[in-house]
Amino acid sequence: MKITAIGEILVDMTQTRIDENGIPHFAANPGGAPANVAVAAAKLGAEAAFVGCVGEDAFGALLRDTLVRFGVSADGLQTAKGASTTLAVVTVDARGERSFSFCRKPGADTRIDMEQAKEAVRGTGILHFGSVSLTDPECREAVVAAVRSAKAAGALITYDPNYRSVLWDSEAEAVIQMRAVLPLCDIVKISDEETALLCGVKEPEAALEKLMELGVRLAVVTLGARGAMWRCGALTGTVPGCPVKVADTNGAGDTFFGALLSRIARRGGIDGLTAEELNAFVGFANKAASITASRPGAIPAMPTLRETEEG
Repeated sequence: MKITAIGEILVDMTQTRIDENGIPHFAANPGGAPANVAVAAAKLGAEAAFVGCVGEDAFGALLRDTLVRFGVSADGLQTAKGASTTLAVVTVDARGERSFSFCRKPGADTRIDMEQAKEAVRGTGILHFGSVSLTDPECREAVVAAVRSAKAAGALITYDPNYRSVLWDSEAEAVIQMRAVLPLCDIVKISDEETALLCGVKEPEAALEKLMELGVRLAVVTLGARGAMWRCGALTGTVPGCPVKVADTNGAGDTFFGALLSRIARRGGIDGLTAEELNAFVGFANKAASITASRPGAIPAMPTLRETEEG
């Protein structure tokens, strides 16, 4: 079962250290949540593809090369004229927690062509997207059109609403747009920091119930170091996390989702999933995410199938 991710691909300018003069140093890491998910799934053995847009510049070439190097099809990667590859500046505090700013005026990630995107997602078994691509009206229209097209053709639709406040005009607008796509989704993952924003309730159990009411078939709330809680129809479960010394949490949530989707793709879908299977799949995702969090960077930190199964 093929996994295709659509949305932003960009360069994470990630803080690596502060020198003796107080100057922060940064590394240019390939990133973007949907691209991260595609790479994570591919590194864990899934067939994966990516649909998005980069600029005609060195960073765009880096991102294309990165997808190919890690086994992700870049056939759906478009190139925008007149826009630079988008940059996200990621600063990291002493606990490994991130803060973001973006160089995106305009950014190539928002220039996805609708018709090309719809063609690129044709035939996929799973189509994954996030909420950063919903922040720009034209990009939102293109991505949602591709999602609707894939869903009509029978694909599973998966969604990870990563809230980045600096990319929205207001929180109210973010809530409207991030919630509007939920009825299209079969699988949704949110963090415990996003439950109130997306579902209107803070407690993970209540958030999972809200997602079920909207027609989501499998919902997961990640709980950081405490693991993750899931619900699939009437089935529910909580899987503890894997203790690890955190180096950088950037990409850990995307690794979790990529790992989960890799297991679902290998199984052939979510029909008839048992609690035992779901606990195993979420446990596998927890393990992969913990390995990513233990290493700096996003894509460079993601584990292989062997590392995850043997670690």
